[in-house]
Amino acid sequence: MTMKRFLSKAEMAGLTVGFILVLVVLPALNAFVPSSSPFHVTDFALSLCGKYLCYAVLALSIDLLWGYTGLLSLGQCLFFALGGYALGMYLMLMIGPRGQYHAALPDFMVFLEFPKRFPATGGLPPHWVPFRHFWFAAAAVVWVPALVALVFGFLAFRSRIKGVYFSILTQALTYAACLMFFRNDFTFGGNNGLTDFKDILGHDINAPATRRALFLASGLLLLAAYALCRWLTTTRFGKIQRAIRDSENRVLFSGYATAHFKLFVFVLAAVLASLGGALFVPQVGIINPSEMAPDKSIEAVVWVSVGGRGTLVGPILGAVGVNWLKSFVTHSAPEYWLYILGGLFIVMTLFFPKGIVGIPEQVRALRRRWLSTRTGAAPVEPGPAAIAHSKAEP
Repeated sequence: MTMKRFLSKAEMAGLTVGFILVLVVLPALNAFVPSSSPFHVTDFALSLCGKYLCYAVLALSIDLLWGYTGLLSLGQCLFFALGGYALGMYLMLMIGPRGQYHAALPDFMVFLEFPKRFPATGGLPPHWVPFRHFWFAAAAVVWVPALVALVFGFLAFRSRIKGVYFSILTQALTYAACLMFFRNDFTFGGNNGLTDFKDILGHDINAPATRRALFLASGLLLLAAYALCRWLTTTRFGKIQRAIRDSENRVLFSGYATAHFKLFVFVLAAVLASLGGALFVPQVGIINPSEMAPDKSIEAVVWVSVGGRGTLVGPILGAVGVNWLKSFVTHSAPEYWLYILGGLFIVMTLFFPKGIVGIPEQVRALRRRWLSTRTGAAPVEPGPAAIAHSKAEP
């Protein structure tokens, strides 16, 4: 399948503009424009934008599940956090004696007297030892969430759990994991999590060049995730995926093993979310259990709903837009943010069910009705050929 077939001209134009803006303009404004200029992008602003891009990858993974397969997962932030912890473990071990206790172990391990618990490894828990190597941490970003999703998804889909029951189970899964990670004896930093990172691959993590590299990596990851999801949803697999969303029983009667399709999408979405979490951690500088709390996953579902589920572009706009609004509101009036978020979700659900990307279509429909009312003619409805053509377009 060629690029022209699964990307429309408008989509290609939008991707090109976004690519230039994110991967060229913003880093250039940070690197080459003096700080005294009003066009200068600070290191903090660049990292904040990188955080939004990582959240957009998370939103894409939710849309792949909910918008295209009909699986509303309320635990997707668990996989996002698992990717962050996998890379965060490597970053913690790179701190070395530069911590508060000037020991070879991370500070929280010294404080919690890990050398007494794990004398054979000098105080380092055995499962932390391989994370001294970047390649192992990078591999763990993929296989750890994939394994968790594979086991949970296999048990859930084999039992034909779906609908609200699947949502409740995923929420229970992330809540149980959150409680475990909050424990100090679970060896992952407890409620403080992992923080105070110094280096990544031998480079100062707070250096402007490193910040730009992480931002560019986040942009490229989002672009790759979007291309993968767009390609997948335009293949035969994508058609079966949407058929499962619309009527799983019909797909079953057609001879397809829907559990296998759902399991594959669930694992793929978990890996995508984990990759976003891995790049989120070095830019934000911390990962703790609050990132996998159930309310975080619910908030991510709101991003997708506001942007427009089942569109791929919508979740990106929703994630970036809602988080930009959150940064603005929590800075000026933090006590009102939850009310604004709830109100935004209600308004979009009631009046704009197709999200931000569906607003132009709603405006055109209202305009057609208004014109037909003025002329006294019946509104022109699209014919079968137009409907088939619109469905054929991505």
